[in-house]
Amino acid sequence: MSRFSAEEVARVAELARIALTEDEIQRLAGELDLIAGSVAKVSEVATPDIPATSHPLPLTNVMRPDIVGATLNRSEVLAQAPAAEEGQFQVPQILEED
Repeated sequence: MSRFSAEEVARVAELARIALTEDEIQRLAGELDLIAGSVAKVSEVATPDIPATSHPLPLTNVMRPDIVGATLNRSEVLAQAPAAEEGQFQVPQILEED
């Protein structure tokens, strides 16, 4: 039994504005059927007593302490810049302003 018809694939492609040939539509319908079948098999064995896993090993976030350190002197940094204006880097405009 087909879960995805060629008409459904063509409709979704049209909504996404993706141009597909008839051969591509038929191929994708078959591939989507295969994917849906695989998901159904996994759903059959996934029971409440088996915990879901997103990763095989437990992960912990390793954070370093946020310690304020020495910073660069603004005037020294701006002296190295190709162009500076009013204490900031001066860069070419890339967007038009009205």
